[in-house]
Formats: sequence, structure tokens, C-alpha cells
Amino acid sequence: MRARALMLLVCIATADAAGALPAVSIEGDEIRSPLEGKRGDAAQGRAIVANRQVGLCLLCHTGPVPEERFQGNLAPDLSGAGSRWSEGQLRLRIVDAGRLNPETIMPSYYRKDGLVRVSPALQGKPILDAQQIEDVVAYLLTLRNEAAEGKDKAK
Repeated sequence: MRARALMLLVCIATADAAGALPAVSIEGDEIRSPLEGKRGDAAQGRAIVANRQVGLCLLCHTGPVPEERFQGNLAPDLSGAGSRWSEGQLRLRIVDAGRLNPETIMPSYYRKDGLVRVSPALQGKPILDAQQIEDVVAYLLTLRNEAAEGKDKAK
């Protein structure tokens, strides 16, 4: 029964007056398929991670983005993320980290419902769209063991 529960597909479908986000299939601890069938661009993903107005990643994470000073130390270092997690595991962590850890402080980047303390400007909208999430996933996958030694393969 436990194995069956882990393999159970869970669908998230959210809707509001502005329209519904496409359903996302979660298997175990990952979302295996790219959101909306999109493929990511690692260079665009790096730009999102580095941008404090878009992704806000460096507010909590440290990463191999040397041009950005004052990086966070509240969350795991992004260096080597592509070695620690699979593509699907990275995708779920960005889409909705609360599915893995209900106590996480990481925002759900691809949810619109059931959220609290949301800025009025972001209510009813995901923080990142499907393409942006896939771009970030593509970038994080480039951060393999070499990145953990301080080299940024996406440059």
C-alpha cells in the first residue's frame, strides 16, 4: 500500500476568474513532465535566479552568481543543485515546495489558490509562469558537481 501511495498521481488544478493553471501531475517527490510541455532555457533561468525582482531566489539561497552580492543563507546553496536533485524533483520544489515540507518558507511559485500573506499585486497569479519555471529548472540542472566547486557552467 505504501508503494502504491508513493506512485499515486496527484493532480493540482487551480482556477480563478482569470483562468485556470493547467493541471500538474506529481509522482512521489517530483513533477516529471515539463509544465505545459515547455522546455527551459538555462541562460534565461540564470537571469531569473539572479534577478531580485523576478525570482527572488538569492534572497534566501546562495548560488554561483558572483556578480550578485549579499546572497541569502536561509536555504540550501544552489551550487550543485543539478547533482543533488533530478529535473522532476527540482520542478516540484519550485512549483510548490510546501508539498514536500508544509513548514517551508519557500513560496509556491506556480500556485494561485490556498495562499496566505500574498501581495495584492500577486493575488490570483503565479509568481513565475510555466516557461520561467522551466527556465529555472534548466539552469539549476547545469549546476552539477563542477558548480559546487564554484564554477558556473551556465555562463
